[in-house]
Amino acid sequence: MTRQPTAPAPSFGVDLITFFDPAYWGLADRAALAAYAAEQPVAFWRRVLDALSRTGIQQLELTFAPADHRTARAAFGSARGFADELTARGLALASGYFGDIEHATDITDVDVQKDILAEAERYAAFLAEAGGRHLVTGLPMRRNAPGGSGYEPVGLRAAEPVADLVNRVAAVTARHGIRMLLHTESHSMMWNGRDVDLMMLLTDAFTVGLCLDTGHVVLSGSDPVAVAARHLDRIGLVHWKDAAGPFRGTPRIDDGIFVRHRDYFRPIGDGAVDWPALSALLNRRGFQECVLLELDAAPDPEAALTAARRYLESTVGAALPAFAPQAPDQIPASPPR
Repeated sequence: MTRQPTAPAPSFGVDLITFFDPAYWGLADRAALAAYAAEQPVAFWRRVLDALSRTGIQQLELTFAPADHRTARAAFGSARGFADELTARGLALASGYFGDIEHATDITDVDVQKDILAEAERYAAFLAEAGGRHLVTGLPMRRNAPGGSGYEPVGLRAAEPVADLVNRVAAVTARHGIRMLLHTESHSMMWNGRDVDLMMLLTDAFTVGLCLDTGHVVLSGSDPVAVAARHLDRIGLVHWKDAAGPFRGTPRIDDGIFVRHRDYFRPIGDGAVDWPALSALLNRRGFQECVLLELDAAPDPEAALTAARRYLESTVGAALPAFAPQAPDQIPASPPR
């Protein structure tokens, strides 16, 4: 009897920022967590990876330190060593979050650009060696308007220098077989549906895709399903994240803005995202990537991830996108239309 090939099935992943609540580690704050991970990188990483293996999660996205590619290399010696730790637990690397453009002081500065390009090269090389597929990239935050009320417009004049740098970084990562994906982030230049339209227009469709973070799009007041429908051919990954509704007010954008976002995020199923509609849309397009959950700094990440996975399995079920990534030599030379 000939064995039939196994049909593609959903594969759940997670952005490792889910593990950043100090309470989970029995520590006082994020600074203490960073210090612990720097002093004991192997213990930090093995606790995270062991936890994932107990939750039904199969893939992961690297993020900011202490869950970045540098600390992974410090813990296990190399990208290959990190990949071996993943494989031993039935895990795989999907992607890595790249924050250097988002946090750059001045992206028009030539030296800043050189540093960003060099770090993107290092990061892409690590991802490729460890089995990753995507470099997820945040864009700069919006600028506070003079006078202390509202934000400066994000128009062509502001967007074109950013898009130019994005295209250059994407060309670097593509040499390693890693696709760059622009991430929707609250209060950044890539937040609402119009922002996505603008940046997709200005960036190269051959090398730059979209990482649709559904929760952040909800905070902008846009509908993530509608945004996805307009850019299906560019979506390389989705951050499955729920939120209560649009962000209220226009507070000044500073280091505390990210903490304010957390008041709006909800466990998957308790927010405004229409998960069945999003899944149906992705499936019509033939989207075959992992269901990458993002639950910001959960006090009990194992319980939260298990609950999110079970909710989606019970409410969306067989309509969840199946995971069947293409090999590098099978990826089309241009995005399908």
